[in-house]
This record gives sequence, structure tokens and C-alpha cells, in this order.
Amino acid sequence: MTATTDKILEIDNLHAHFYAKEGVVKAVNGLSLSMKRGSTLAIVGESGAGKSSVGLSILNMLPYPGRIVGGQIYLEETELLSLPREKLRQIRGRDIAMIFQDPVNGLNPLLPVGEQIEETLRTHLHLNKKDAKTRTIELLYQVGLPDPESVSKSYAFQLSGGMCQRVMIALATALQPKLLIADEPTSALDVTVQASILDELNQLKTRYGMSIILITHDMGVVARMADEVIIMYAGMMMERGSAPDVFHRALNPYTWALMGTLPRLDRDDRAPLPSIKGAPPDLIDMPDKCPFLPRCNKATLECRDQPPPPLTEMAQEHYAACYNPIAFWAEDYD
Repeated sequence: MTATTDKILEIDNLHAHFYAKEGVVKAVNGLSLSMKRGSTLAIVGESGAGKSSVGLSILNMLPYPGRIVGGQIYLEETELLSLPREKLRQIRGRDIAMIFQDPVNGLNPLLPVGEQIEETLRTHLHLNKKDAKTRTIELLYQVGLPDPESVSKSYAFQLSGGMCQRVMIALATALQPKLLIADEPTSALDVTVQASILDELNQLKTRYGMSIILITHDMGVVARMADEVIIMYAGMMMERGSAPDVFHRALNPYTWALMGTLPRLDRDDRAPLPSIKGAPPDLIDMPDKCPFLPRCNKATLECRDQPPPPLTEMAQEHYAACYNPIAFWAEDYD
């Protein structure tokens, strides 16, 4: 498989496992996808679905005891998993950058935040100290931080969660990467700060022409940001399509179940939010049927007798792994 010019990223049959004492945790199971240049792709699912493992696999940074055991990952024409360590280190930050889930712990607590950005600029762009400092102030200003010179001299523990997240965005976009991976970039922030951070990401995407992978469980963030959506469950892709199709014409019962947990204006605000009954499967002992089968209220005999369904194109550029896709039966679905 080779990447084509209109694609920034292509993943082919990715398998990522964690070798724990209890057994092998199959975090990602045969994931394949391609991503259009300049687009925002959201990867959505419950905790433990394998979302973050996909993001870390792209950078070949799975933490111990994780290991990529199969598959290929292309950034444009470059296959990343076969690269020597030094070459991959040069690509990280310059061509691919990641905003990690915890903005405070993602920063070095022993260095002022400005020095951390300066180090990135000097390492990759070979700027002198003065130019790196000037560029750092500009970056902190661009992400909406007040008094960026003062912020640059501060340590992470002296800043709020929202300010740390902005610093992380400045650090991740300092080299104007082709691909930005944002792992739950707003999960620890209040609603008003969330909106501001998402606006910053959209502005930076437009300014630098970046592509963004957004890893999240928040469907509100997906609706605001995503062009395309992938629904993951138990390390597998359950559905993929444009954001409007996934929101309004969802196919997989798991996607419908996720949608059903969202707050709605037509519900009694005193009633508890619906939840998906049951629990995800044990990733050490994966079932040989559809992984959502025990929790699915649309399962048929075919689901119980057959192996996991393959990802199939049910409508134009709308895919689902399901023997009994829901919206496929709707009269207005064409």
C-alpha cells in the first residue's frame, strides 16, 4: 500500500498490543483508515476503545509494555514504523505533533514553559536563543494567552489548566506540523474554556493548513470540529463517515447507543441521562463474534452465528461493521 497525494495519513491493518502480567491486551485490532489532507478526523469511543493507542502508534510512542505487532502507517509517502529512530525523531514535532490529554503533566515541571518551546525551535529550526525567544512569545500570543512574556517565564504549576492547554497547543504547533493529533484536548476544562480552545485549534488549522486527528469521547466537540468521524469499540472500527452522516444517519447500533447518552432539550432535565448497559469486552480475551453483541439490542441470529462483521460501505463513503445496520433500513436513506 502507498499513500496518494490527496491523503496526509494512511493506516493499514494496525495491531497494537500491551503485554501485561494477566495476558496480552489487544488495544487496536486490525484498524485501517485514510485521512484527507487539510481535514479534521475525529476518533470517538468509550474509555478503553483504543483511541489513544491509535494516536500514539502514529508517532510510534506506545508506552511500555505496549508494542505495535502489525500494520503500516504512512505519512504521505513515508512509512513511519520502519523508520530508524533518529529519522522518526526528526519527524515528531516537525511533521507530526501531539497534544496530550493532561496539559499540566504534559509539560516539564522543572523548566519554564517558554524554555520548552524555545528548545523545540532551536533543535528543529536551529534558531539562535534570541530568535527562539522572540518566536516563542509570538506563539504564546497567537494562542490567546495574555501577557505572553510573563507566561513564558512561568512554570506549569503556576498556570491554570486552560493556560497550560494553550501552551501545549503553542508547543505542538511551533513547527507548523502537517498533522496534529489532539488527544482529549478539552476534557479537563470548563465549557467556556473548551469553546475557546476549539476555536484556537480551528484558527491554527486554517493558518497553517494542518490536518487534525481529534481523539475524544465528547460528541459535542465532534459536532463542532470534525469533517469525518470514526467510531471505535474494543480496538475495532465500528463506523466511519462524514460528521453529518454519522450524526443524522448512524448505521451501527453502538453509534446509536452513544448518541442516546447525549443530553437533549426534549428530555426531562430531572431524569438521569441514559447509559449503555453492560461493559466493553475483556481485551485480553476478545470474543470471536461482534464485540458489541452482549450489549446490542438489535442483534440477530446472524450476529450470534457469524464472526465479527467486516467494515462495509453501506452508502457513499459511509461504512459500518454490522450485520443489521439501523439507518440502512430508513426510507429516506439513499
